[in-house]
Amino acid sequence: MNQKTGNSLIERPPVIAVMGHIDHGKSKLLDYIRKTNIVDKEAGGITQNTSAYEVIHNGKKITFIDTPGHSAFTTMRERGAQIADIAILVVSAEEGVKTQTLEALQSIKDHNTPFVVAINKIDKPAANIENTKQSLAENGVFVEGYGGNVPFALISAKEGTGVDTLLDLLLLVSEMEELRGESKAPAEGFILESHLDPKVGITATFIIKNGTLQASDFIVVGKEVTKIKRLADFLDKPVKELQFSAPAKIFGFNQLPQVGFPFKAFANKKEADCFAECYKEEICGCELKDNGVKAEVTIPVVIKADVAGTLEALEKELKKISVEKVAINIIDKGVGAITENDVRLIHAFPQAKIIGFRVKTEKSALAQAEKTNITIQTSDIIYKLSEWLEEEMKNLAPKQKVEEIIGRAKILKTFSKDKDKQIIGGTVVSGIITIGKEVKILRRDTEIGRGKILGLQMQKIKATEIQEGNQFGGEIDAKLEIAPGDYLEAFETVIK
Repeated sequence: MNQKTGNSLIERPPVIAVMGHIDHGKSKLLDYIRKTNIVDKEAGGITQNTSAYEVIHNGKKITFIDTPGHSAFTTMRERGAQIADIAILVVSAEEGVKTQTLEALQSIKDHNTPFVVAINKIDKPAANIENTKQSLAENGVFVEGYGGNVPFALISAKEGTGVDTLLDLLLLVSEMEELRGESKAPAEGFILESHLDPKVGITATFIIKNGTLQASDFIVVGKEVTKIKRLADFLDKPVKELQFSAPAKIFGFNQLPQVGFPFKAFANKKEADCFAECYKEEICGCELKDNGVKAEVTIPVVIKADVAGTLEALEKELKKISVEKVAINIIDKGVGAITENDVRLIHAFPQAKIIGFRVKTEKSALAQAEKTNITIQTSDIIYKLSEWLEEEMKNLAPKQKVEEIIGRAKILKTFSKDKDKQIIGGTVVSGIITIGKEVKILRRDTEIGRGKILGLQMQKIKATEIQEGNQFGGEIDAKLEIAPGDYLEAFETVIK
């Protein structure tokens, strides 16, 4: 997404993701940093659902992503890009490396993201720093002074011990990475979070990775073009512009932009429309099927699983499903219980589904789903979830009207015509001719008109249907005059 404008590259602040096992202190670390290093003095006004924020340390800005387990991180892996420049791997000095530590480490490796280890909870009586270093080494993470070159800091997120040292390390790694950006270039970056606010409508949090975002810009996400109605910083303060690495809160979307998608800003709508059209097939959710037929129905899906490994397995299984003219669009995914936020994320989409594998659904999520008519399906067996979704896709597949031929008759004679009603004689050459059915009138195998069978007789006796091989007399309602040698094809219209 890099755009060359001829401007000189200048240093830009790093974007930091905090990762690690549950209860190892990620949230406490972020809370401490936010309260003590916030850019604006109104730090107390930040709500808990703020997804990203800026701090200043030693006169330099640092952007923190407040959603370390966010699905955007996984989505970025698919698109060959990433939101974070540097990661902090938080490990408890009491417990060492745990399951989610390894999952976080795998994500860091998959992204090839530079990272710093924060050994937390050093103030705890059960803390054992050497054992923690050994636990890291056993899992391929060799910190400085312990056989490797991975920077680390000993911290207590609760007390704030060592946090300044950690921030110093982050700035040092940032300098070594030589993060640069073009301040005068049009803004581009990635969507970190999006949701529907009942008071102000759809809002999204963006991370700007290059350029400057203006409050008057047009934003392109996938095939959608949006005029910014309001631009705010991470404190929700209206601003006229924001520069690279900053979190940006944007108002004005007509539909929820997909988390993890790239965005690009344009000064005018014409350029934005052109860009959206050019990239429509590349990054839009509705993909072409193998037969070249575009999906006419797209089902938005949120998937949740117990761990990252099963989440990937579930996603892979769901993507195998093939129903003609129907596609699924996984707009969000994550590890853990199905929450009210999952329902809020998706409830603006028609026909949306939430699928959970080996996870619970919170009561508030069930209540919200019932209120907004969102379907939640959970199971401990992956193939049962894929079978269920396939059935849902079939039910939502576009229905087509198909004309099925049920009988064919050759016209032998015509007897009379009164306005549109004609008396004819013929023989059934295949199938059945039935009273009340519509017919196609064919002349030399070309359809020349249509009509309807009003009455039938066989051997001067009224009949409701005439079988193959029998001659009959019939009254046909048709504007076109039927002639001997024509054929009538009786048909039924069915929905498939």
